[in-house]
Amino acid sequence: MSGPDKRPGPAYLPGDPTPPVDAMIRVDHAGEFGAVRIYEGQLAVLPPGPARDAVQEMAAQEQEHLATFNALIADRGVRPTALSPLWHVAGYALGAWTARIGPRAAMACTVAVEEVIDAHYREQAERLGDDEADLKGVIEKFRADELAHRDTALDHEAEQAAGYPVLSALVKAGSRAAIWLSTRF
Repeated sequence: MSGPDKRPGPAYLPGDPTPPVDAMIRVDHAGEFGAVRIYEGQLAVLPPGPARDAVQEMAAQEQEHLATFNALIADRGVRPTALSPLWHVAGYALGAWTARIGPRAAMACTVAVEEVIDAHYREQAERLGDDEADLKGVIEKFRADELAHRDTALDHEAEQAAGYPVLSALVKAGSRAAIWLSTRF
């Protein structure tokens, strides 16, 4: 970070503006939609048991997050991402694929996604000023929820998933790409 005009945050292409609040809402809406789809994919595959029960609880919370961002999109007249059809398919496929590998892999997916979202929500909260105190409060609450999801997944042996480092790296890379794309499109 150099110079007084530089803010910490995600790397953007040269010339890209700092994302406005509309872009924050758009990308968060897309992320919560993607999370709902990941859990739907996992629930379609996971057998009954503790991992499935945990996913059901986390999925219910993600539905609440999505409902909040649905309302923010409508109230503020924010255009949702044009990539929603892609996230609809990709989220479900990721969830079903990781659950097909096994409950630990499904939980590893959650850990990877939530670690990226933790950094994303933290950066957003740092960028929001007093004029967006309500939105900042929503983001901070949802960040705490996402960290709780990460901890739940760790408690369900996510790190013991076969190929955990590779799986985690792939899911994190995909999550970062989805954030970058959804902010812009």
